[in-house]
Amino acid sequence: MKQILFPTDFSEAANVAFIYALNFADALGAEVTILNVYDLPIVETPPLPESTKEIFDVVEANKAESFKEELVKLNQLAKEKGLSNVKLNSELLYGDLVYNINKVTKEQGAGLVVMGTTGATGAKEVFLGSNAASVISNVNIPVLAIPATADFDGKVNSIVFTTQYQEKDTDAFNKTLDVARNLKAKVYCLYIKTPDDPTNIEERINEWKILYKDNDVSFFNIDGDHVEQTIIDFVENQKVDILVMLKHKRSFFESLFHRSLTKKMAYHTKVPLMVYHEK
Repeated sequence: MKQILFPTDFSEAANVAFIYALNFADALGAEVTILNVYDLPIVETPPLPESTKEIFDVVEANKAESFKEELVKLNQLAKEKGLSNVKLNSELLYGDLVYNINKVTKEQGAGLVVMGTTGATGAKEVFLGSNAASVISNVNIPVLAIPATADFDGKVNSIVFTTQYQEKDTDAFNKTLDVARNLKAKVYCLYIKTPDDPTNIEERINEWKILYKDNDVSFFNIDGDHVEQTIIDFVENQKVDILVMLKHKRSFFESLFHRSLTKKMAYHTKVPLMVYHEK
């Protein structure tokens, strides 16, 4: 991984995520591209087309000037954290956030998106749009969503990977192990037992234990009727630093009746959430 994309609105929540992006880049030997996406104002029937262009030109000039000022602040923040060695690139683009993230990641060959999220609770989750949740759903590379309340002390000690021990989980798990090695973090493999467990689940668990016996991995298989809450409780009890989940593809009819667990966790988890996408 040589490129990390950091979309930002320059808020405090985004600055928290910036610290994670810098530390990941430092550990992985990657560069960070700072991306800011903006919208142009809606102009209602101006008298002349030239007037609209003049308005847009002024907005774009102001955005460019503001962008330069914010970049100076981020460079200073990197210096304060002792991470000024990480190379920073920048992109200021107009339009849709997800579209531009996909565009830049493809052009630069980025391997990870790191961004902040403010989350939501209760009824707000239905009505409050979350950029991070939208990016998780619509961007094809891994996304690391950082809650505004995340407290990063410069060290990732533990990472938990949630799994159903399926073959399609192994690619994301292997990538998680690679990240953990670079961060010098231990890995917990977490499975939540439910009444719908396949009959061969014990066989799958044993296969994974044999497959990863030479890795620093601890396996936890826990009973839990409420999967989301069980994961949150495990993260809190084990003082986990990063939660990793695989976003599975769903059929159209399944999506009508089941909320995406990874999207829910993007709202509710109090620790950074890394999401890989099923191939």
